[in-house]
Amino acid sequence: MIKIGLTGNIGSGKTTVAKMFETLGVPVFYADIVAKKFLLHDAVINQIVTAFGDAVLDEQGKIINSALGVVVFSNREKLQILNNIIHPRVREAYNDFLSKNAKSPYTIQEAAILIESGFYKLVDKIVLVKAPEDIRLQRVMKRDNLSEELVKDRMQQQLPEGELEAYSDYVVDNNGINLILPQVIKIDEILKGI
Repeated sequence: MIKIGLTGNIGSGKTTVAKMFETLGVPVFYADIVAKKFLLHDAVINQIVTAFGDAVLDEQGKIINSALGVVVFSNREKLQILNNIIHPRVREAYNDFLSKNAKSPYTIQEAAILIESGFYKLVDKIVLVKAPEDIRLQRVMKRDNLSEELVKDRMQQQLPEGELEAYSDYVVDNNGINLILPQVIKIDEILKGI
């Protein structure tokens, strides 16, 4: 089985592209969704409170994602602390996913910070979804109901698209002009032919 990493900066449309691969029968591991689920675990909550204080908790003792985001997306060191809490758990879940899908020609791990987290070392090929920054900014502001400043803070924490492209074997251009489904189908055909 070939292990594919699918990445792209915030608002690039990587989840949309991942879902297209899924409709083609490709098993997809959504690393960011799995990571958010770990934020519900008591052991993780305790580690986060130890690292960042209880201002990131609601009245029920659950993580307030927006409050945690404000803390970590404005400070690279704090983001790394959070990643050190979450990533080992995500890696274990990914290994379980690979075991369950061992008979597939290839699988995809969709992750916003595939390169930054070092998860790219666990995959054989990388697909990058890219889009112009102004389009990404508008998508995220609308999708997450965030201010331009908060979205730009998050963008600053990610590698520039050019650096991501240097790691990538395939690129899906989601610029609002080119259709993305034909690009996905072409990559799927290539990967199934390897």
